[in-house]
Amino acid sequence: MHVCIFGNPDIEMDSLPTRLLPKLRELFPEVTFTILDPNEEWEVEKDMIIIDTVVGIEEVTVFESLEAFSKTPRVTCHDFDAYTNLQFLKKLGTIDSTYIIGIPVGMPIVRLIPKLTKAIQSAFQNNTRINSSII
Repeated sequence: MHVCIFGNPDIEMDSLPTRLLPKLRELFPEVTFTILDPNEEWEVEKDMIIIDTVVGIEEVTVFESLEAFSKTPRVTCHDFDAYTNLQFLKKLGTIDSTYIIGIPVGMPIVRLIPKLTKAIQSAFQNNTRINSSII
């Protein structure tokens, strides 16, 4: 079982997913958590589970499609972000589905962990393709 973590430990508002790694690894020892950089090449599974900071949400939110997000302007190579990379991989047929667990900026970890735990469990129980690849 594999979960991808997006986030930048050097930017406070985007560092929460990476700061949660020790606790997530403790809670889910059977899951491999991998930090991915949007500007690097990824080795991914066909059905991706992702944890990322999402601006504009107040609660942990699950997005089962990239269509839930708005495109960011891409003027230079510096504008190539995780969303762009995911769209590219989907277009190439490298990935079939994405299950993105969005965490809000600034949510206290004490409130976040139970909600995130539930969302991760749900990801593995409810996504048939992901679940069948685990059994």
